Amino acid sequence: MRSVPPVARACVLLTVAGAVVCAAPAVTAVASWPAVALLAAVYAGCEQVGRCRLVGRRAPKGMGTFFPVLLAGAFLLPAPAAALIAVPGAFLARVEQRPAGLRRWWRAAQLALAGWSAARAFGALGGTAAVSGARLPDAFAPAAAAVLVFCAVLTVLDGAILAAAERVPLRSAWRGLFPRLLAPVAVHGLAGLLMAVLWASPYGPVASLLVLLPMYISCWVFAQYQRERAAHQATIRALVQAVDIKDGYTRGHSERVGQASMMIARELGMADERVEVLRFAGILHDVGKLGVPTRLLRKDGPLTPEERDIIQLHPEYGHEMVRGIGFLGEARAAILHHHERLDGSGYPYGLTGTQIPEFARVVAVADAFDAMTSTRTYSRARPVEVALAELERCAGSQFDPAMVRAFVRALERDGWHPVVTADTAAGGATVPAAVSAGVAVPGAAPR
Repeated sequence: MRSVPPVARACVLLTVAGAVVCAAPAVTAVASWPAVALLAAVYAGCEQVGRCRLVGRRAPKGMGTFFPVLLAGAFLLPAPAAALIAVPGAFLARVEQRPAGLRRWWRAAQLALAGWSAARAFGALGGTAAVSGARLPDAFAPAAAAVLVFCAVLTVLDGAILAAAERVPLRSAWRGLFPRLLAPVAVHGLAGLLMAVLWASPYGPVASLLVLLPMYISCWVFAQYQRERAAHQATIRALVQAVDIKDGYTRGHSERVGQASMMIARELGMADERVEVLRFAGILHDVGKLGVPTRLLRKDGPLTPEERDIIQLHPEYGHEMVRGIGFLGEARAAILHHHERLDGSGYPYGLTGTQIPEFARVVAVADAFDAMTSTRTYSRARPVEVALAELERCAGSQFDPAMVRAFVRALERDGWHPVVTADTAAGGATVPAAVSAGVAVPGAAPR
């Protein structure tokens, strides 16, 4: 959102306006003010835990970490009052990306609408009476419905802003958001329900705050997962940057291969976890070029047979480089085998048919497509339609027909909108002929 499109700003404005309309009746609900103030203060305090010197880096970071407080408010208060609980915390929370002000408004409005919707669902199903009567079993079903509504609202709004701000296709903007959100929010919803029941019991609000301890532990575990995920991303970036320094073309090419590989994977119906690993495979498929002499990668003239043999070692170099990176999983096999061909004439091992790992067959199609649609010193970029026709012609001999068909369907529906272009990947420099040594179909399969 650094450069926010007008559509995204309009999305934020409409969300804020909706939140204001939903929360406005709470202004006159004087009886709810003490509970709103206490819960809002608790939530805001939870958002500031990461800045505490005593807790420091051990604190879970990220907005929305303390959903139980918001859900407890949805279970205890009228919907307009529940919408106000997240507002102070959202505005006080640290925002590391710009524009910070717009992001704070967006997060406050998003959480306000989610809290309001959850409270409405909970009350409509009789949950409020169950909580006030300390009938915990009777509150489970309304609480589950409230959690589903809470997740649904966040999912819809997250997908909308993703499509508006990042220009993600509508079909994929919401993909996977709801399942990823549901599990942690369901756990936090149970903690919020316990808080609400204790709050309404003779033990009062102080006892309900004891639920924050197990809540904190669960959030800490989740934060550890997020930090591990960030470390994975940093590892990938470091490897890509290292290759980029040596071969200016590779980063633009690799990012596009990762993008095309994701399109194929999603069309094949792969699980989100495998889609992400396949994206890693596409981005890192040429990491073995770090082991190839720079003079060969940048050579403008034709390669000798000996030079070609050296360059064709890069899949094995790449596999050795990433062998110990556990989170890459199936991506390691794709890095090693993405130049194999179905008819056995590929390298490094001459595998045939289904001997070639599935990820490698996906990356091979994505790799060849980007090679054909990129401009290089020795060949002009082909139109997408021509490149697809070439892939279809070679399906069954060089490429897996199922992967080619999946890619064709994905492109027909979503089009091809590469994140990085070949012409700008190396600062506008042309690409040496050496980057496609070993091509069987002219211009179709970079080495």
